[in-house]
Amino acid sequence: MAAPARSVQHAMKQGIIPQLVVILGATGTGKSKLAIELGKRLQGEIISADSMQVYRGLDIITNKVTAEESAQCRHHMISFVDPLVCSYTVLDFRNKALALISCTILLSVFSSGSHRFGCDFIRATEMHHRHTLPIIVGGTNYYIESLIWRVLLNKRDEGEVNNVGSADMKVELEKLGGAELHRRLKEVDPEMASMLHPHDVRKMARSLQVYAETGVPHSRLLEEQRAQEGGRGLGGPLRYPDPCIFWLHADMNALDERLDSRVDQMLSSGLIDELREFHRRFNQRKVQDKNQDYQHGIFQSIGFKEFHEYLTCPDQTTQEKKDTLLKKGVENLKIATRQYARKQNKWVRNRFLKRPGDDAPPVFGLDVTDVSKWEETVLSPALKILERLSKGEEPVIEPIRLEGAGQRNKRSCHTCELCGRVIIGELEWTAHLKSKKHRYHVKKRKLEAGPASDQHQGPALQPTGEDHSLGNPKTLAPGLAEACGGPVCPDTSSTERDAVIGP
Repeated sequence: MAAPARSVQHAMKQGIIPQLVVILGATGTGKSKLAIELGKRLQGEIISADSMQVYRGLDIITNKVTAEESAQCRHHMISFVDPLVCSYTVLDFRNKALALISCTILLSVFSSGSHRFGCDFIRATEMHHRHTLPIIVGGTNYYIESLIWRVLLNKRDEGEVNNVGSADMKVELEKLGGAELHRRLKEVDPEMASMLHPHDVRKMARSLQVYAETGVPHSRLLEEQRAQEGGRGLGGPLRYPDPCIFWLHADMNALDERLDSRVDQMLSSGLIDELREFHRRFNQRKVQDKNQDYQHGIFQSIGFKEFHEYLTCPDQTTQEKKDTLLKKGVENLKIATRQYARKQNKWVRNRFLKRPGDDAPPVFGLDVTDVSKWEETVLSPALKILERLSKGEEPVIEPIRLEGAGQRNKRSCHTCELCGRVIIGELEWTAHLKSKKHRYHVKKRKLEAGPASDQHQGPALQPTGEDHSLGNPKTLAPGLAEACGGPVCPDTSSTERDAVIGP
């Protein structure tokens, strides 16, 4: 174990090591543990890419590193934003994180007004200048993407004064509802309107905000971004040419058990007292004034809103009722955590492993199913991969490549009149045509209409073709589509997406 670490340390001093190490994985897979071990051995510093950990408070529920863990390796981007601030965006995160990584502190950080969040930019470490290895770890998709790719609007970087109320503008737009937002978007950017699901309030509000602030349709900005040198269908070029990306994955049944156990451990560590105190200090008045919001800022954190009924029950509520509400909150927390883990893994597969093209950064998979073999299956392989990369050699361990990774998934909009659904994406549309629900409606339509309907409904049973009677597809770019109609991923808050170019 020591030999690979010494080899990497020597290469790092010569500036050969990959400029960036990124640790991906679902919640509960041990990302922080690996980051700390790498940091201790390789003179690394950790940048947390977690949208909830930037806020002060709720240390247990957001699973922040402990004081003992933090003492082992220097950590950044944790507990520095006031919990009542709801306008902290991915651009604020990106600017400070890049200042930590880069030799030059970005001037745009100051012009953007990010100092209002209490960031101490004087302490920003110049990691590459000091031959320190930046290790990005976290589960917030857009935070990580903002560091790996050039995927954000750069108006602030160009020295323009940003509209301080822009975050509030998006929040106000979201209140208009899907139908009105879709109508407005069709007027100013019909191409983008055709590519977004009519129920996707946040993305439509973001596109309208982009148009209001720039005067340019969001869809046109996307095309300009992809046209940059090194750009591709999913956005702009890589910010760092050769990042080393690890994906910690596990059998989902084993991970589910681990996540349930972690919730139980949180409870024994004082979770309920933490939630109760945080509610008293920051949320109780909001609830009383009917101004409570579980969609923005730290209040959307998984584990806080699930206990809303318990935390807000009247004083005269019987103990039996309180116990029932508490039990319900614990069960909801476990369910939400398991669902979140699946969404995180889905993002890794869609964003990294199924990307078309040879220029996508490689991702090395590390199996964390059996924690008793952690050093053998996680730490040792990670060190060996970094050792080979530091020497400019190909790692013995092959990057992950999923079957069918070369498929191009065009972001297109289809309407299935039989099922009453709008489907975004070619691959999702094909899957829908194969689904039991769609086939049931096709069969039902045939029975109602008789033999004459067979010829009309034929194309719907051919998933490789397009049934224009059920939808008029319009394409955006490969690899972007997700199944529509589902809940918004809990870690992708509206403020977190505020500066993201991608739809």
